[in-house]
Amino acid sequence: MGRLFGTDGVRGVAGEDMTCELAMDIGRAAATVLTYGRRRRPLVVLGKDTRLSSDMLGAALSAGLCSVGADVIDLGVVPTPAVAYLVGKYKADAGVMISASHNPYQFNGIKIFGGEGFKLPDALEDQIEALVLDEAAIPLVGGDRLGQITHSTTAVRDYVEHLKATVPYSLDGMKVAVDCANGSASATARLLFEELGADAVLLSETPDGVNINTNCGSTHIGVLQQYVKEKGLDVGFAYDGDADRCIAVDENGNVIDGDLILYVCGKYLKEQGKLKNDTIVTTVMSNLGLYKACDKAGIHYEKTAVGDKYVYENMTQNGHCLGGEQSGHIIFSKHATTGDGILTSLMIMEVLTEKKQTLGTLAGEVKIYPQLLKNVRVADKKTARENPEVQKAVDQVAEALGDEGRILVRESGTEPLIRVMVEAAEDALCEKYVDQVVDVMKAQGLVVE
Repeated sequence: MGRLFGTDGVRGVAGEDMTCELAMDIGRAAATVLTYGRRRRPLVVLGKDTRLSSDMLGAALSAGLCSVGADVIDLGVVPTPAVAYLVGKYKADAGVMISASHNPYQFNGIKIFGGEGFKLPDALEDQIEALVLDEAAIPLVGGDRLGQITHSTTAVRDYVEHLKATVPYSLDGMKVAVDCANGSASATARLLFEELGADAVLLSETPDGVNINTNCGSTHIGVLQQYVKEKGLDVGFAYDGDADRCIAVDENGNVIDGDLILYVCGKYLKEQGKLKNDTIVTTVMSNLGLYKACDKAGIHYEKTAVGDKYVYENMTQNGHCLGGEQSGHIIFSKHATTGDGILTSLMIMEVLTEKKQTLGTLAGEVKIYPQLLKNVRVADKKTARENPEVQKAVDQVAEALGDEGRILVRESGTEPLIRVMVEAAEDALCEKYVDQVVDVMKAQGLVVE
């Protein structure tokens, strides 16, 4: 078995890779690791998205938690950031979300949060994984020490009230479309936007267990683009299956991804004197155009590995308040410990309300560079990445691009792939330089056809 934990929890095809047995083992191991040395009875909150398999896996994971003496509060269908928030509100020791995020319904996964509401660092994930692979090391309990499961009736309301408390302005008159991806946002978005007074139309908010992320949401944004443009709306927002990411659409139907959201919100916060250290935190996948725009605006930036948990680690270590990923995971540390798609929507609408400018105008200050990413299947990731001829080819491309582009070659966190990404002034240059590196990998016999 390879490493269970990828960049965002454990994930696989439900019933095949992601089995009830594995979920139960992860529950036992997580409770054992996260509550080690604590005298009181452990408490874990558990949320899930709308996938057909989420109830099954949630029940199995809850059983695992109870078998080692942990109590479980089942939150029902809620967004991932709701789990992160409610860990603290309910004074729990840990939180678990059953979701495979933006993946099709056949997939499912498990995301784990510590008692402070943040995703686990790699070291703790490694400890949990070690116990999963050594079942005998997990002590089970019996009798009156077994855990109990209760069901929360207030989780959605508590989370919505938390979000409402972040809004110091009125949404009256704001015309907005919201794509819930037939996922977790379906449980919260309508309630929130209606109570805030927005003139909101909700799309894809009727989950049936198998339609999550199907031609909707942040990874299939075409329907939202067309709707916003045709109806003359101010803005549109699309979430993924567990609503921890947000991709926006401006008044002209143009996509506003995570990089542009970081710029728009970061510049606004800097103007308000609220951007701590005048710095945003990005990942290595952010576009070169974002950095050039930040340079002009006097905004500093830092880069982390891919994964919003690494972004948040950097933010907490260095006192920064805004960070995120191009994919739409945006963290506002004043209000959240993880990416929150609905919160991101509210923060964008604050900027539009206060600056009285359109999203298209605000984001238009960034010139996004063409970007091409190719995934290359290899026999061994480390060998391929460290091959001297491959490194030489990468260096040659970097030198040719200079300040007007960049190349990034990295290993996939979950698959036998090398990801080769090039940004340049023109699409043709991206294609040329990506192929230049891939051809060397092929010539060296590193590629699996």
